[in-house]
Amino acid sequence: MMPVAFLIQLAGAVMLLLWAVRMVRTGVERAHGTRLKAALRGAREGTAQMALVGMILAVVLQSSTAVGILAAGFVTSGILTVGTGIAALLGADLGSALVVKILSFDLSGLVPLLLLVGATMFLKFEARMVRQTGRIVLGVAFILLSLQMVAQATEPLRDSAVMPGLIGYLRGDPLTAFLVAAVIAWVVHSSVATVLLFVTFANGGMLPLEVAVPMILGANLGGGVIAVWLTRGMELEARRVPLGNLVFRGVAAVLVLALSLVVDLPIARLGSTEAVQLVNFHLVFNLCLLLLALPFVGLMARVTRVLLPNPVVVSPDVAPIVSMLDRGAVANPTVALASAKRELLRMGEVVAAMYRPVMELMDGGNLEKIARVRALDGQVNRQHTDIKLFIAELHRGDLTEAEVKLGTDLTDFSINLEHIGDIIAKSLLSLAEARARKGLRFSPEGWTEMCNLHARVEGNLQLALNVLVSGDVASARLLVKEKEVIRKQERDSHDRHLARLRGAQADSIDTSDIHLETVRAIKEINSLLVTVAYPILTQSGHLLESRLAQPGVG
Repeated sequence: MMPVAFLIQLAGAVMLLLWAVRMVRTGVERAHGTRLKAALRGAREGTAQMALVGMILAVVLQSSTAVGILAAGFVTSGILTVGTGIAALLGADLGSALVVKILSFDLSGLVPLLLLVGATMFLKFEARMVRQTGRIVLGVAFILLSLQMVAQATEPLRDSAVMPGLIGYLRGDPLTAFLVAAVIAWVVHSSVATVLLFVTFANGGMLPLEVAVPMILGANLGGGVIAVWLTRGMELEARRVPLGNLVFRGVAAVLVLALSLVVDLPIARLGSTEAVQLVNFHLVFNLCLLLLALPFVGLMARVTRVLLPNPVVVSPDVAPIVSMLDRGAVANPTVALASAKRELLRMGEVVAAMYRPVMELMDGGNLEKIARVRALDGQVNRQHTDIKLFIAELHRGDLTEAEVKLGTDLTDFSINLEHIGDIIAKSLLSLAEARARKGLRFSPEGWTEMCNLHARVEGNLQLALNVLVSGDVASARLLVKEKEVIRKQERDSHDRHLARLRGAQADSIDTSDIHLETVRAIKEINSLLVTVAYPILTQSGHLLESRLAQPGVG
């Protein structure tokens, strides 16, 4: 096989594997993200329970990194401590090893069936849950297909003259094999995909155990680095969670590597073939790590405070935010309106940054974190004023009727986004403050209802910003349809809450006002978002000017 053709085939197979793993994770997050967050939130009382939930979430998401980022976010909002976050990530490491074990079985015969079922669910149904389940099934099929492609692509390497020399070098230098595998895992950002790749090589006879064992250990180290890298922009408390997990995994991997150089590890007892032995070794390593490290997560939390100490707070000069509004283009309405739309999009992203953490702040946020989110409302107000005055100045020039209408539509949506910022800052965050001061807890049912509603509107917020940019009629229609879905969801939550009050549930009684005002505010936010679709649908003839029936002439 020509080297270029071989590299293209192998790279294509590896990229399909990475994309498939991401596809499964995306489908699970979109279909069950709220339930997963609720599960992690509900297990915050004990490290063993947290580790179990972390393991289950990693199996579902096929990624320990995703669990790590989720746990780090909860630490930021005050829902989890650093110690419980580390426990969740240790459990997630074992969960990702279980995923490797499951996917290592020969399931190639299921690929056609999975493709058929997944594609049918994704393409032929409109319900979000069904479509995302179809995405998950397709992702699993693509994972199995990619592993077949990797095996086929690497088969010629068995007869290659280069491989014996390379393997011979790595056999004599396990430290290099260890470090190379760690780098590979970090580069591809998936320890699951990396270990599956090594197992596939071993199954094809290209990776002997003497080389594969250090590489599996290196993949575990690299897997720990991924979460540290992806959370580098978060607050210190959040960054300490993946750091603690990395210290545990790194120390354990180095110790086992050193041990393997001194004594022969009983790998042969772990399975009948080298591929099975590697999978089981990876599983046993993470199981032992969990059992040995779990009692020391509190100590590790203190160690991470030493490794990542709180910095001395210095009040820096805040650099002014550069506006997207091009005042030099007022004489060119097309360019000026485009810059207004860009600034409006950025305003929407700030509003999204305010809205996104609302439920986490509602559940476990302290007053300082609530105040930081509320401070963003000042930026929203400034952007709203700038956009409004800029378009007003533009309207004083010579514009076509279409340009005047577009400017008016942008101003109207800017007003609505500013109103959403006010609802978040003055209503939702005030409710979060009241809950924090009183130390109230929502009922599990009520909390799930609010989270589901919040998550759905968060998706609609992004859809609204996409509609703003694209002007796509189909997306605009979908956004307007969501208004009725959210209205029904809010009504159902209202009725179920009143039923819980009639049943005298103490936690529902304590949080009754907060619950009802929260769902009402979220519904109002969604109604304001939907307005971006009205001009597009009216212009295309997809929206009537009035929903009222015309009275008959008597």
